Amino acid sequence: MTTDIYQKLGEHLSKLGMGFPLRDDLIEILRENFTPQEAEIALAIPTKPIPLEPVPVDEIMKGLKIPRDEAVRIMESLAEKGLLYAGTTSSGETGYALHQAGFGFPQTFFWQGKDTPHGRKMAMLTAKYFNRKVTRESFCPSDTKPYRYVPVGQSLEPGLQAVFPHHMMDSVIEQAEVFAVCHCSCRIAYALNGRGCEHPTEVCMKFNDMARYVIERGFGREITKQEALEIVKKSEEAGLVHFVDNTEGDIQHNCNCCGCACWNVGSIKRRKIPRDVLMAVYFVRETDEDECTGCGECVDACPVDALEMDGDFPRVDTDWCIGCGVCATVCPSDAVRIVLRPDRSGDLPASTFRELHEKIQQEKKQAR
Repeated sequence: MTTDIYQKLGEHLSKLGMGFPLRDDLIEILRENFTPQEAEIALAIPTKPIPLEPVPVDEIMKGLKIPRDEAVRIMESLAEKGLLYAGTTSSGETGYALHQAGFGFPQTFFWQGKDTPHGRKMAMLTAKYFNRKVTRESFCPSDTKPYRYVPVGQSLEPGLQAVFPHHMMDSVIEQAEVFAVCHCSCRIAYALNGRGCEHPTEVCMKFNDMARYVIERGFGREITKQEALEIVKKSEEAGLVHFVDNTEGDIQHNCNCCGCACWNVGSIKRRKIPRDVLMAVYFVRETDEDECTGCGECVDACPVDALEMDGDFPRVDTDWCIGCGVCATVCPSDAVRIVLRPDRSGDLPASTFRELHEKIQQEKKQAR
């Protein structure tokens, strides 16, 4: 019976918009974290909502036969452990939702940056589960990509900045109301698995609803807008890559990624998953050869190894360049420019977070 409930929960989680492919490794993770009763309650939470959309308790109770007070107590416990999302519903009450890929799972195991026996076990199990195929299915569930890269500000010409302000981290932060920072789940899990990465970890920012959740549940700490801007600067100085939700407004999080540990930049660097399958990439690098001194600094800095020296000049592999602008931060002669890809308009697929994920859900449904 216990095996059946975890199998059912795995099948349930696979139906989310940002769902989890059903594998034995997923069942093992669920078994390690949920009691049979907790799994039964999670099964009663609908999969239709978009990420970070809490479901009213009364709706969840329709699928349960235990007393309401007992169900709420268990859901609160699951939220405290980072196994459910908790937030305020449209009617003003506390509601609960299943975590979706990239929006709480497996991140809550690592956001606090702690080294614990359970954290180490989860680092091992999630690394085993999120292989190339599962990563592709989880984080790329549709033609519309949930995430996009944002170039380093100095790498875009003022004209592009004016036309596409939503492709600037300053604009992302200016739109947000609540700010929080967590540790990078990728780098923490990487370290817990005994691997090395010297990049800073407390640079994973959350905004608005996601920020409220991590602050309330203690997975991150609240910061000011000025501190958020300082984290952007710190990340750029460390050669990290900005990525955010692939929407113009209502952005919920910003990760600052490295090629060592992170599921997206690392996968592209190691050529595990094609760039355009994994992420929305709107820009690529160009080189002003009249200004370039051929020093090769940008080749060393590229987080996805998309540059190599060709004689006296760096050449870019435009099939793998992610347009992050990290190379521009180390160029001593100001010879690097990040330009709009000729096959992309620069326009985003959605104006809001909800619109983006409703579109992803619809595309996923049509593909079944």
